[in-house]
Amino acid sequence: MAILAVNAGSSTLKFSLHPLQAGDGHGQGHGQVLPSVLTGSIQGLEPQGTPEISWRQQGAVIKQTLPQEGAEGEGDSFDRALQALRNLLARLPNLPPLQAIAHRVVHGGERYTRSVRVTPEVLHDLAQLNSLAPLHQPHNLAGIEAFQQAFPALPQIACFDTAFHNTVPEEERQFALPQSLTQQGVRRYGFHGLSYQYIMGVLQERTPRAAHKVLMAHLGNGASLCAAEGGHSCATTMGFSALDGLMMGTRSGSLDAGVLLYLLEQGWTHDRLQNLLYKQSGLLGVSGISADMRKLRADPSLPAQWAIDLFTHRVVRESGALVACLQGLDVLAFSGGIGEHDAQLRLQVCQALQWLGVQIDPVRNLQACGDDILSVHAVGSSVEIWVIPTDEGRVAAREAAALLRLA
Repeated sequence: MAILAVNAGSSTLKFSLHPLQAGDGHGQGHGQVLPSVLTGSIQGLEPQGTPEISWRQQGAVIKQTLPQEGAEGEGDSFDRALQALRNLLARLPNLPPLQAIAHRVVHGGERYTRSVRVTPEVLHDLAQLNSLAPLHQPHNLAGIEAFQQAFPALPQIACFDTAFHNTVPEEERQFALPQSLTQQGVRRYGFHGLSYQYIMGVLQERTPRAAHKVLMAHLGNGASLCAAEGGHSCATTMGFSALDGLMMGTRSGSLDAGVLLYLLEQGWTHDRLQNLLYKQSGLLGVSGISADMRKLRADPSLPAQWAIDLFTHRVVRESGALVACLQGLDVLAFSGGIGEHDAQLRLQVCQALQWLGVQIDPVRNLQACGDDILSVHAVGSSVEIWVIPTDEGRVAAREAAALLRLA
């Protein structure tokens, strides 16, 4: 049997298929979810987009454009994407049958601090959180509903990015706002939890230092840092929404609330502010060129370089704050699209953190390109440095297997 892990976004549907190994008789379920035997994504699902499915199996990458609407049945882009995924799973040989579908859901709020089987009540509760993660939550939930229709016999499991941070202390949770607002759920939640759960699991397998003071950097189009001790989250840069903390691809990161008051005085509407903060800021807004770090690295212009420098500075600045929460540092781990592939950024961040005893090996750093787990600290570094390609899908599959007692 196998679990299909999916991540439904506004324009993409990512998927991975994880076989379940037979139990060992000792109740150890997490280790029995195997690495994916099939991974892929369907892109171009936005309006006027050109849907295309691509998948990797046994090292080979295959791409295929989806039929246009009406060519093979009715339905919008997401419906056709689901049909294409069903067809792919049916026609590829030797794939294990599905036992459940695990969904990445960005926000679980105060109520959902662990993975749950989806029910109408769960969907209703999670929809109340749409405004806290407008780029993600509505699409995550729409994806669940679509998969319920496409795979009605299979359990649907919601796995939350906020759940990993349920261990942070109260002083990290609360804003300096009236208690009446705190009681309404206006507090810090933290995100990228599935990624951090995976990174921490890898570190615990690779180094005894993972039991101590760890700083994890998930750097991609969405970016955050997480401080952990004893394997548990104790502080993170994202807060009430996925806007807080680091500068990101199109998101502003931390911003003086007075800026928003000023813009409101200038007549800005809610929708215009939301578009600014989520879609027009970050690397894209500062550079005026692109939200893609790779494109900015290839662009010699001053605006491109300034956007990179500002992004790097914010990582260093927030790292200092989290190290202060930890009162020291034993391990630094990079992940996410930028963290896994951008050797120059890793070098610059580590050089700025040398005062902590962080010493990176320049040669090993260049060898880390996102295709394997690799330590990149220099001999004599008092802090271990790791580059860990994240695997949120495997964590979601493990969560589903544990919840349903399948493994």
